[in-house]
Amino acid sequence: MIALHTLIAILVVVGLIIRLRVEPVIALVIGSLYLGLAGGVGFAGTVEAITLGFGDIMAEVGLLIGFGVLIGALLHASGAFRRLVAVLVRGVGAGRLPYALTSLLAVVMPSIYVDVQVVLASPVARSAAPSLGARGLPLLASALGVGIFAGYVFVIPGLAAISIAGLLDVPLGTWLPFGVVIGLLTALITTVLMSLVLRTGYWKPAADEEVDEALAQQEAEQEAEQEAEQEAEHARADEDAEHASSQLPLLVLFLPILVPLLLIAFAAFADLWDFSNAFIAFVGDANIALFIGLLGAYLLARSTSGEAATKDAMEGGFHTTGEILLITGVGGSLGAVITETGLDGVLADLFSADAGAPVVLSVLLAWFVAAVLHLAIGSVSVAAITASGIIAPVLASIDVAPIAIGLAIASGAMFALQVNSNFFWMFKALLGLSTQGTLKTLTVVTSIGSLVSLPMVLVLALLVPA
Repeated sequence: MIALHTLIAILVVVGLIIRLRVEPVIALVIGSLYLGLAGGVGFAGTVEAITLGFGDIMAEVGLLIGFGVLIGALLHASGAFRRLVAVLVRGVGAGRLPYALTSLLAVVMPSIYVDVQVVLASPVARSAAPSLGARGLPLLASALGVGIFAGYVFVIPGLAAISIAGLLDVPLGTWLPFGVVIGLLTALITTVLMSLVLRTGYWKPAADEEVDEALAQQEAEQEAEQEAEQEAEHARADEDAEHASSQLPLLVLFLPILVPLLLIAFAAFADLWDFSNAFIAFVGDANIALFIGLLGAYLLARSTSGEAATKDAMEGGFHTTGEILLITGVGGSLGAVITETGLDGVLADLFSADAGAPVVLSVLLAWFVAAVLHLAIGSVSVAAITASGIIAPVLASIDVAPIAIGLAIASGAMFALQVNSNFFWMFKALLGLSTQGTLKTLTVVTSIGSLVSLPMVLVLALLVPA
C-alpha cells in the first residue's frame, strides 16, 4: 500500500500542475499532505516531515542556489555567456554543441554537487539555444540534464558514484575506467536519441517553455544593448571597445565559475587521497567556493559594466532566486514525507528474498530497487546510497562482480527524475521551462539515459568474473 500511495501522490502532483494548471508549490504541498496521511505518517508526523524537509533542503542547497544564480546574472550582464557561446559555435559548430556540452559535464566536470553544475551551466545553455533554432532549448536542456547525471552516478568524483563504490567495497581504481566509458556513452547516445525525438512534433514551445518575465526582460535588454555595441564596434573598426569587459580574455571573465569548481574538486580529491586539512575543506565547501565566485563576479561586473548595470543584474538574480528557493524547498518536503513512509524497508525485503539469483536477474533487480527508490524519494544520491545499503549485506551471496552490481545501482538511481526532486524545480526555473517542458526534457532524458546504460552494465556483468 505504501508504494501505491506514493504513486498516487506523484500522479496527483503532476495532474494538478499540468491538467488543472495549479501552481507547483500548492500542488506539491497537497501531494505531501495526502501521502503523509494516507501512508500512516500521521497528522503531526506529516507536518513535521514537510517543515523539516523544507528546512533540510534549504540548509543543503539554499545558499548554492542564491550564489549560483547571482553569478550567472552578473556574467550574463557582462556578456561573458554570449562570448563563450560564440567561441563554442566557432570551435565545434552549432550542431555539435549539445554533444560537447554533455561530454564536458559528464566526464571533464563530474560534480559532487549537481546543484552547482545546473546553476552555472544553465545560462550557457539558454544563451546558446538560439543558435540551434526552435529545438535548441529542449536539446541543450536535455544534453545538460543527462550530462550532469551520467557524470554524477558513473564518473568519479560524482557523489553517487563515490557513495556506491564505498558502500559496496569497490576500489575506485576499478570503478573509474568502467564508469568513464559508460558515463560518456550514456550521455552521448541519449543526446542523439533526444535529438531524433525533437525532430518530430514532440516539443511545443507555447506550452513547454515558461521563461521568467523579469529575467527574460533583463536578457532582452542586455542583448539589445550588446547588439548595439557590436554594431558600433564594427563601425569604429580599430577603435577601443566601449566596455572594458570585451577587452578581458574570456578565461578571466569565467574565473567566477572555474575557481569554485576547481576548489570543490580539489577538496574532494584531497579528502579522497587523505591529504585534506581544515583550510582545504573550508575553501572547498560548495557554499564558500561559490561565495568566492560571487565575490569575483561582482568585482568584475563593477569594474567592467559599472555600478548601475551591476545593480540591475543583482536585482534580476534576486527575483529569480526567490521563486526557485520556494519551489525547491517544497519539493524537498515531498521527498521527506516519502522517506517517512518506510518504502525502503519494503524494497529491502524484496532483494533479500532473491539473493543467489542468476547474473542477469541480479543486475535487473539491483537496477529496479534503485529506480523505484529514486521514483519514490526523488533524490538520485539518496536512492543510490539506500539501494547500496540494502544490497551490500547480501552481496556475498550474489554471483555477480560487485562493480556490475554497483553500476546497475547507478543506472537505476538515474531513472526518471521528476516532480518530487528539488533538482527538477531548479532545472525548470533556471532553463525557462514549464512543468510539462521539464517532464519532457529532464524526466524523459534521465529515463532514456538509465535505459541506455542498463544493457552496457548487463554486458559488463556477463564478461567480468565475480
